[in-house]
Amino acid sequence: MIGEDGLARPPWAARDPLLREYYDTEWGMPVRGEQALFERISLEGFQAGLSWATILRKRPSFREAFDHFDPDAVAAYTEEDVARLFDNPGIVRNKAKIRAAITNARATTELRAEDGLEAFVWSFKPDTTPRPRTITEIPTTSPESVALSKALRRKGFAFVGPTTMFALMEAIGMVDTHLVDSHRRGTSGIWPHPLPGGDAAVSGLGCRRCNR
Repeated sequence: MIGEDGLARPPWAARDPLLREYYDTEWGMPVRGEQALFERISLEGFQAGLSWATILRKRPSFREAFDHFDPDAVAAYTEEDVARLFDNPGIVRNKAKIRAAITNARATTELRAEDGLEAFVWSFKPDTTPRPRTITEIPTTSPESVALSKALRRKGFAFVGPTTMFALMEAIGMVDTHLVDSHRRGTSGIWPHPLPGGDAAVSGLGCRRCNR
């Protein structure tokens, strides 16, 4: 959709000012660092079954309630903290999702014995990215998101299904699903040039963990 500023955006980012700002400045840009990635995984888990607009509006409250998603702090949460969070109207009050965030914080700290969460997640970056011209051409999963989901589950993570992980990959720049005529296409710097052959699907060839 073409906005009043003359820029093309997908429908989900074209109307709501908060979503438009998120799309224009944040979505699809590279996210690095353990704490930042833990936050993204947590929020994607809370988003399951809800709209991203709901999560984005509640993000400041989430950050305050979850100690700014410091994995060490969240990993130490007890049942008292679960009750505290469940009583917090500023976040999504779902005990399964709250407990999953705590579980994932503990799993995040355990990954430090290996390469850490950042290296683990980014090892699933594919060799190619979708080049959608219409919304219907944007995939909701990929071989890499399926593999990442399975690998995280083996490491003890929860609420990390293939669709949720593909949404994470889109949000943190691991794939670029901006429409090819969007002003945001290629701005991550990870996928700066058009791919030969007009690839419309993510290839699994570049993921070093996918076949494990």
